[in-house]
Amino acid sequence: MGVGKTDALILPVPPEPFAMIVGAAVRGNSADALEMALRHMGLRPERVDDDRSGAAALIAAPRFRLQFGAISVLAGRADDAALDTADPDHPSTSLLAASLPRDWRARANCWMFVPERDDQSATPIEQPTRMREFFKMMVLLIDLFDASHIFWSPARLWSDAPQFRASIAEMLASGMPPVLHLVAFRRRESDAGVCMATRGLALFAGQELQARIPEGWTVAEMVRRLSRLALDMMINGPVHHERTMRGLESGEWIELLPSPIVGGQRSTVVVEFGRD
Repeated sequence: MGVGKTDALILPVPPEPFAMIVGAAVRGNSADALEMALRHMGLRPERVDDDRSGAAALIAAPRFRLQFGAISVLAGRADDAALDTADPDHPSTSLLAASLPRDWRARANCWMFVPERDDQSATPIEQPTRMREFFKMMVLLIDLFDASHIFWSPARLWSDAPQFRASIAEMLASGMPPVLHLVAFRRRESDAGVCMATRGLALFAGQELQARIPEGWTVAEMVRRLSRLALDMMINGPVHHERTMRGLESGEWIELLPSPIVGGQRSTVVVEFGRD
């Protein structure tokens, strides 16, 4: 369920979101073969050799700019630094029902995709349609590379690629984001005791959640509740004011305490669970 260990040691990742997939080699394994395969998928590849920064700097040459609807994406093989940031054995990385093969990075079949943002465009928080288009593109790329696993950088989360693909198809049909594939749930220590916090929710709602684990509650019970809150925020936006609501079970209540605005964006919503 995307649950990880404590975040005492967190590998640095670029601020821009990116996806990485573990897939099969393109037939011929050449830049021309890759370009042809991408073109056959309708992604209009264009080779790019301009200066790189941020997440794009983690893409090895040859690099391509892909077009899908109104979104453009930089794509290519992930370099060694990118593979280091996605190390599944690192304690700061979460895995959702995924177990990567031991030689996952030795196959040279890890592909990286970075959505670009124009100077005039809004952030993903202001443009949810943009990320929706990106995930639709990822469905095509999972098929193209016959991917087995996918890494989503804002959550530092590995998922099973066919399951991710199915969850996106369900999102397109129902409008419900696949929260467990896009948000990680991390156990951590705090002044209040043992807590569980989200990672990756801020990309969609501008806030993360953090909740103390009540005595006797299991991790599964916490994820069940926090994932529903996260889904509500992904659909309806951030929590602007303190509020109390009913919980999932009879007599249960939930209190939401948003933190002060920092740098124009809210950071963390403290969640308290209780019973009458």
